[in-house]
Amino acid sequence: MPIYRSALLRFTPEGAAIFEEDGLLATEADAQGTQRVLAAGSWSALSGQYAGREVMHWPGRIIAPGFVDLHIHYPQTDVIGSPADGLLPWLENYTFPHESRFSDSAYAAEVARFFVDELLRNGVTSAVTFCTSHPGSVDALMHEAQSRHMRMIAGKVLQDRHSPDGVRDATEQSLIDTETLIQRWHGKDRLGYAITPRFAPTSTDAQLRGAGELAAKYPDVWIQSHVAENRDEIRWARELFPASRSYLSIYDDFGLMRERALYAHCIHFDDADRALMRERRTAAAVCPTSNLFLSSGYFDFAKADEAGFLYGLASDVGGGTSFSPFHTMLAAYYVGREGHAKQGQSLSPQALWWQHTAGAARAAGLDGIVGNLQPGCEADFVVLNPQATPLLARRTAQARDLDELLFAMIVLGDDRLIERTQLA
Repeated sequence: MPIYRSALLRFTPEGAAIFEEDGLLATEADAQGTQRVLAAGSWSALSGQYAGREVMHWPGRIIAPGFVDLHIHYPQTDVIGSPADGLLPWLENYTFPHESRFSDSAYAAEVARFFVDELLRNGVTSAVTFCTSHPGSVDALMHEAQSRHMRMIAGKVLQDRHSPDGVRDATEQSLIDTETLIQRWHGKDRLGYAITPRFAPTSTDAQLRGAGELAAKYPDVWIQSHVAENRDEIRWARELFPASRSYLSIYDDFGLMRERALYAHCIHFDDADRALMRERRTAAAVCPTSNLFLSSGYFDFAKADEAGFLYGLASDVGGGTSFSPFHTMLAAYYVGREGHAKQGQSLSPQALWWQHTAGAARAAGLDGIVGNLQPGCEADFVVLNPQATPLLARRTAQARDLDELLFAMIVLGDDRLIERTQLA
C-alpha cells in the first residue's frame, strides 16, 4: 500500500482536533483484509520510516476521517424534500406509501445502490440505517454495503400496529425474521445488525417484548428507534403506554436501553430521561436538519453535556434535508445557538466535526474503530478540497487558524468539497 501525504486532520480521545499542515498517513491490512491506520502524524517526523514506499501526494488537500451518520433511512431516499405539516402527517402521506414499494426486491436493490453511492459521494463511510419492514430490504442494503467493504449497521423495521397495509408486519413473524437477519448479517465483514422498532406507538407490547428478548440474547447487536421527537408523538406514546414514566422509559421497560442502543431525536426530555440515558449508556442520534424541517424542536446540547450522556450527529434522510455532513453540522450550529441563546454561544467547529466523526463513533460503540485516523483505526478517510468552489477557496485562503478553516468548510461545504472517499 502507498503512504499518503497531505494536510491531515484527526482527533484526540477527548475530542480535540489535531491538524498537520504537512501530514503522513500510513495503512496496512489486518488479517481480514481491512486497511488500518499504521501511523499518522507529520511528514517530517514519520517519512523516514517509509523510504521506498509509493507516496500518494495531494498538495492543497486535507485527509480527514470518514463521516459517521448515526441515523438515516435508506428507503426514504426518494421522499427527501417532501412538504408536510409535521412528523405524523409526513409519515402518513409520504413515508408509509413509499416504503410499501420495498416488497419488490429489484426496487429495493436499485435504491440501495443509489443510497450507498450518495453516502460515499458525501464522504459518509459508516452509517446506522433503517430499512423497511420487509426483510428483503435489509438483504438489498447489506449486499450493497458488503460489495463496497463499507461499515454499515442496519435493521428491518418492526411495526405491527397503527401502520397501513404494505408496511405493517405480523408480530411473531417479524421477530423470527429479525433473528434470521441477525444470524445472516451481523458481524459479516464490516456489517452489523440493529434491532429496529420504528417507534413505540407502532409496536405492540408483544413485539417490543420480543425485541427486548432478542437484544438480551444478542448483546453485541445494536438497537435503534425514535423517541421524543414531536409533542403529538409523545402524547400518543403516553396514551398507549400509560404505565411507563415517560416516552423514553417505554423502551427501558422492555429491555431496549443499553450500550449500542441509539435513539434518534431525544428533543423533549426531562432531567430523569437524561439521567436514564447516561445510566444505560444509551446514545442519542441528533438530527438537526429534520428537526428544523419538521419543526419538531431543538436538541439541548448543553443539558446533554451536563447530564453526561452520549450523542452524535445524523442526517435523518428523508426527514433530514441532505446527505451532506456539512449541512448537518451547520444545522447543529444553528440549533446550538438557539439552545445557548442566553449565553450567546454555540458549538465550536471542532466539536461539530468531532460529533460527526469520532464522537459519533463513540456514541455507536465504535470508539477507536471508525471516525478517526489514529493508529489502529479502520482507514476510512476522505480527501477534502478547500478550493472546491470559488467562494470556498477565497474564504479558506484567509483562515487564520484551524477553527476558521473548519468552520468555513462547514458553512460553505457540500458534496463538491469531497474529492475522494476511501474505504478501509
